[in-house]
Amino acid sequence: MTHLERIKIFDTTLRDGEQSPGCSMNLAEKIRLARALEALGVDVIEAGFPIASDGDFAAVKAVAAECREATVAALCRTTEQDILRAWEAVGGAARPRLHTFVATSDIHLEHKLKKSRAEVLKMTRAAVRLARSFTEDVEFSAEDATRSELSYLCEVFAAAVEEGASTLNVPDTVGYTTPTEFRELVSAVRERVVGSREVTISVHCHNDLGLAVANSLAALDAGARQIECTVNGIGERAGNAALEEVVMALRVRSDRLPYACGVRTEAIYPTSQLLSEVIGFGVQPNKAVVGRNAFAHEAGIHQHGVLSNPLCYEIMTPESVGVHANSIVLGKHSGRHALSRRFEELGFTLDAQGLEDAYRDFTKLADRKKNIYDQDLLSLLPARQQRELRQEGGAVELNYAEAVGG
Repeated sequence: MTHLERIKIFDTTLRDGEQSPGCSMNLAEKIRLARALEALGVDVIEAGFPIASDGDFAAVKAVAAECREATVAALCRTTEQDILRAWEAVGGAARPRLHTFVATSDIHLEHKLKKSRAEVLKMTRAAVRLARSFTEDVEFSAEDATRSELSYLCEVFAAAVEEGASTLNVPDTVGYTTPTEFRELVSAVRERVVGSREVTISVHCHNDLGLAVANSLAALDAGARQIECTVNGIGERAGNAALEEVVMALRVRSDRLPYACGVRTEAIYPTSQLLSEVIGFGVQPNKAVVGRNAFAHEAGIHQHGVLSNPLCYEIMTPESVGVHANSIVLGKHSGRHALSRRFEELGFTLDAQGLEDAYRDFTKLADRKKNIYDQDLLSLLPARQQRELRQEGGAVELNYAEAVGG
């Protein structure tokens, strides 16, 4: 068996994910989700931004005490008070990490930080040096790296490494880059800064152009070995790279992405559902891997293929991500094979003519109704079988009724 190089999965659901509008969590909810993330098998849990509020501080401290297997990271800016507060919160972790960051793009320096390049370089050195005095596990991020001037970006990264940073994070903070461009940027950082040093390159991509996962995977080719992501892809604005998409891409396309990670894929869907429950914010039905329609089939030709062999239209099994089974949805695009299969599941075998008659009536009904239920199907049975059903006392519970005007 070919040995696959290991990729670290850095989960920031509790920090960047919680910054999504409407996705805030209380202390108990954060602890509950942190336990699930550790059981899922992520390498790093970014628990929060301790300086932001007393609530964030308490959450980071609680997660640090609760999670003893995963690395627990606390985010902090490149200021002394941030770093001291972050260490106070995360220092009790079995595997603590200080994650310090500063912007490096000219637009951020001029309009947000109001600092010169030299000042930011000095801040970087001082911050990493201070963080390194507390722990060997220091991550440094250059905010808005993809809109930073490359030579200056590498200069700042080099300073962070010289002061002891063991992980360099290259964030696409505003979701601006493209896969080819990002691969070139990460490659430049690896060649100009990291070289043969024992330093991990990480990437943190946002989804403003829908490219967060594609950019993250492209970075692996250039030497990145940590991907920062969130469950269900939640996060600022359009969100972050979705953990479930990154992990399943590595699993399904190991021929092109020969990397392994520690995530237990069978726990992906339950963790996704837990997050949705906690924040009251579900995923869209067509969301990859964890959406309601991810393993649902309505089109007749697809249903026929899936019933014959699921591999016809499914590149991963539902069970591989913790979904119990695929779903054959009966609707206006469905075919005879799916209809016949559902009748059999309900206990009725139709002959060729009976199926043809039922299918004709079914298509008429499906043109009028968005959802077809079992009680609808039973009403389509041939008269003889409907009489048998009544004689057997077969009761059908009405779960839905719809009036259609002509």
